[in-house]
Amino acid sequence: MDFQELLPTIAKLVNLLLFVGLMFYFLRRTIIGAFRGRQDSIRHELMRAEEERAAAEARLQEVEGRLARLDAEVGAIRANAQKEAAEERARVERATEAEIKKIREQARREIESAAKAARAELRTFTAGQSVKLAEEMIRRDIRPEDDAHLAREYVEELGGVRR
Repeated sequence: MDFQELLPTIAKLVNLLLFVGLMFYFLRRTIIGAFRGRQDSIRHELMRAEEERAAAEARLQEVEGRLARLDAEVGAIRANAQKEAAEERARVERATEAEIKKIREQARREIESAAKAARAELRTFTAGQSVKLAEEMIRRDIRPEDDAHLAREYVEELGGVRR
């Protein structure tokens, strides 16, 4: 290729450079302002992102602290529940023993009462049988003359009381 053939291309390139240079000259403040605005916006976004990251880390640490305390709290709750269960078990055992003692005492009293009633019934029965046996013996052993003699003695005794 020859220089003559390159001339129109070089002219177009120079025109393009002049156009871009003039555009830059006239629009540089706007372009620089836009770039600065964009730079400030990016800087602001980076600072905000850094603040959000710091806040997220703080929340993370707080949550991790809560989790660590949660394990301790769960352990304390378990220990407290075990202690309360042991106390409740002991209380139930005491109440059961007291109830057993009360039932035994009540049963003992009922047995004593039943024994007294049985003894009294036995005495009544024995007395009744004794009277019946004595009556039968008297009816069997007393003759009519003994009966008359006893009646006279009873009348005399009654007569002697009047004096």
